[in-house]
Amino acid sequence: MGLISEVLLLPFAPARGSAWVIRQVLHEAERIYYDPATVRAELARLEERLEAGEITEEEFDRQEDELLDRLETGMGGGAETGEGTAR
Repeated sequence: MGLISEVLLLPFAPARGSAWVIRQVLHEAERIYYDPATVRAELARLEERLEAGEITEEEFDRQEDELLDRLETGMGGGAETGEGTAR
């Protein structure tokens, strides 16, 4: 397969390269999204918004639950996402 398949698949190289770039961008976005430090900072900002009266208690509870789920996933306690990019 080696050389012949590479020659035959050469016209598809840009598409394969684009797919690789998309996978890398997705991987980095998920890493940042589930990063425990990022989630903790968002939790702190959420609490500040509640104390400032910008959001209601119900909205705070809903968003806090979402952030805590992300934190659990990011720390390895939740279900894996994507290609196992949650850490």
